[in-house]
Amino acid sequence: MNQPVPNACIEPMVSVEAKPVARGETATLRTKPRILIACLVGLLLLLASCSEPQLAGMVRQPTPNVADVTLPDVTNGGREFPTIAQESRLLAVYFGYTQCPDICPTTMADLRSAVEDLGTEGDRIDVAFVTVDPERDTPERLASYIQAFFDDGIALRTEDPARLAKAAASFGTIYEVTKADDGSIDVAHSTLLSVIDSQGNILVQWPFGTTADDMRSDLKILLKRRT
Repeated sequence: MNQPVPNACIEPMVSVEAKPVARGETATLRTKPRILIACLVGLLLLLASCSEPQLAGMVRQPTPNVADVTLPDVTNGGREFPTIAQESRLLAVYFGYTQCPDICPTTMADLRSAVEDLGTEGDRIDVAFVTVDPERDTPERLASYIQAFFDDGIALRTEDPARLAKAAASFGTIYEVTKADDGSIDVAHSTLLSVIDSQGNILVQWPFGTTADDMRSDLKILLKRRT
C-alpha cells in the first residue's frame, strides 16, 4: 500500500514574473563594464611601474640639470668640458680633493669596482673628478690622481672661486677650504657622487657609504634604459 507523501517534501512550482528594469538601472548596467575596464587598465599600469627596477641611490625631484656647467679639463689641455654624457653613455662626476684621507679615495675605489664588475658595459661610463682645492691640486697632481683609478679619468680644475662655487651648487655640493694660522689647510665637502645622462640630467646621486654593489646595480639599470 502506497504511503502518502508528506506535503512538506513537495516544492510547489512558483511562477516568477520578470521585473522590468528602470532606465536608470539600465544605464548603470551599461556603465559597469567601462568602470571595470578602466580599473583593470589602471591596475596593469600600477603593476608595470612596480616591476620597474628601483635605484638604490637618491633620485631628486624635480630632476636637476647641469648641461650648462663647464669646467677646464686639465687632462685635455685645459679645454672646456661640459658636464654631460656622450650619447648612450653615462658620466659620473665627483667633487673632492687629492689629499682627502679617506672619503674621496674610498668613493673612487668603490666606483671603480662597480664599473669593472659591469664588464664591457662599464666602457660606456666616463668619470670626472672636480677639485675643490685647486691651490694644492695642480693640474699634474689632479690628473695623476683620477687616472690612478680610471685610465681615461677626466680631471676638472678652475682657479676661479666663483665659477667653482657655482658649478658645485648646480650639483648640490657644498665645500669649505680654510687655512689655519700655522698654514695648514682644512677642506670640508659634501660627498655626493652624481651620474649624468646625455641631456645633462642628474639621474641618481650616491652619498658616501653607498656600496659598490649598489652602484653597479644602479649603473646597470641606467645603462639598460639607454640601449
